[in-house]
Amino acid sequence: MRQAILPLLVLAATAAACSSGKHPFPLRDPFVVDTDMHPVSLPCHPDPSKDDPHAQNCAPAEYVSPFIWDQVDNLVFARISRGLKLETHGEARNVNSMDEVPDSSWFKNKPITGPEDKAPGACDENDMLPAPDDVQPGEWVIDHGKDNGSTLGFRVNIKGKGKYMLKADDKGKPERATAASVIGAAFYDAIGFNTSCEQIVTVKKDMLKLTPGLVVIDNGGISHPFDEAALDKVLTTTTQLGNGLVRMQASKWLPGYTLGPFRYISTRDDDPNDVIDHANRRELRGSRLLAAWLDHWDAREQNSMDTWLAVDKDKKKSSPGFVKHYILDTSDTLGEEVTLDDMSRRLGYAYEFDIKDIGRALFSFGADEQPWDRAHHVKGKEKYGYFSSADFDPERWRPFYPNPAFMRATERDNAWMARKIAAFSPEDVRKYVELGKWAKPSDTEYVYNILMERQRRILRRYLTRLSPLGDITSDQGQICATDFARLREVLPVDRFKFTVIERGYGVDTEIPATVDEHSRVCFIPQPTNPGNVADSDDRRRVELVVHNGTSAKPLVIHAYDLGARGMKVVGVTRTP
Repeated sequence: MRQAILPLLVLAATAAACSSGKHPFPLRDPFVVDTDMHPVSLPCHPDPSKDDPHAQNCAPAEYVSPFIWDQVDNLVFARISRGLKLETHGEARNVNSMDEVPDSSWFKNKPITGPEDKAPGACDENDMLPAPDDVQPGEWVIDHGKDNGSTLGFRVNIKGKGKYMLKADDKGKPERATAASVIGAAFYDAIGFNTSCEQIVTVKKDMLKLTPGLVVIDNGGISHPFDEAALDKVLTTTTQLGNGLVRMQASKWLPGYTLGPFRYISTRDDDPNDVIDHANRRELRGSRLLAAWLDHWDAREQNSMDTWLAVDKDKKKSSPGFVKHYILDTSDTLGEEVTLDDMSRRLGYAYEFDIKDIGRALFSFGADEQPWDRAHHVKGKEKYGYFSSADFDPERWRPFYPNPAFMRATERDNAWMARKIAAFSPEDVRKYVELGKWAKPSDTEYVYNILMERQRRILRRYLTRLSPLGDITSDQGQICATDFARLREVLPVDRFKFTVIERGYGVDTEIPATVDEHSRVCFIPQPTNPGNVADSDDRRRVELVVHNGTSAKPLVIHAYDLGARGMKVVGVTRTP
């Protein structure tokens, strides 16, 4: 039996109870940590090598994601399949009683904090690479070129640091791709996703030592030598800093044994911990809105990675271990373009191929103006392509081609991510944008202003229908929650008028609430005096209905009155 099936059943039971309405939540702690990081053992098979002819591989199989197949599948075959059957997916399957995502091998809940300049995103200070003056000639050994993808680069092996993939900026667009990679990864990391350590580095050719005989494979599957000419092409393409120095992005190699990308649908058959269809995971569904904020239109399976983390770190293919899931490569954010200008204009607004758009254009004879018809380059900011907030509609935002998890995102999934995005203050957003190490302050301002307006539109759309209250705590008899709509002034502050109705055993009571300058709403529930009954008795059940005075529906906090031990919060519901 799969190891994580029990938590799954617990979540399913909770969801079923929620739908029944009468008694939604039993008396127990919310499920906050998944078991999918518990090591499991897999069958072994021979994996001989030159160094060890008797070697065994006890890890999951490597998944190779063809560069074109996922695109064609989701654009054509998967859409036909969906059209031929009636699909009912409902709400995400990995949500706990507090309407949150438990910590897992996919996601970790943590407070939003400003980034550290010395170690952005997933990096720590030991991961940071030195300046050219502190590097000996030939110290960074190039042991691999960069296969496929649109960005040029190569991998270096640095003694005492490990392996890093170095990637170039797009030719003629200084700083954008490297900055986008670092900024985007830092945002994903702050939200709670697993990402690689990304940093901007300064490189000089004499720091590098090229290993002879290297070969790379392009997008068409054709191999090419990665030699001096190929290296020079990378170094002359990226941003030039003068005196032989160039700017690049360094991605630290992930720990463990790499298994290839994860899919945004289905599960891994060879991972006993992987029991929830990826398209039904809230963090993957909700990441649609984070991708929309950053305009991460290339959010697809090729820009992800699974790794096998064996308990025995010296034997990467051994068992027991567990699979960890990463989001990679955000270099397309903040305005990357594709080869065709007409296609670049549509990025974020429509799929690469959409029969609805084609039909609308044919029916109206092209008179039906769309946002991409108004897209334009801003003078002096051409390197940002068509990245803008002018026609940004978070509900209509689309990646380059359909993402099955994004397509299943519900109002609750999007609202969950909106609350995460709302946790970023204007000061936080500015600090993350500054990770791009822009040469001109005007670039910082340009990107910052676009992100702030896109954030405002996201919050106005998704925090004004379902209750925007989250981050719920209970301590010493007092219950508190943050109103993220008020915190970010989605509406004028004087529009927010808080009332709390306590529904005990047959009695409704309005209780006073306070709100501080951080939009933290607090109240103290009144005892219901259920008498000498069991803790789980129905007479101890309490519902605390919190209205914020706006059009958003109320939040219902479910608790048990345990007398002198206080109120125990067991779950929440958000009225649709």
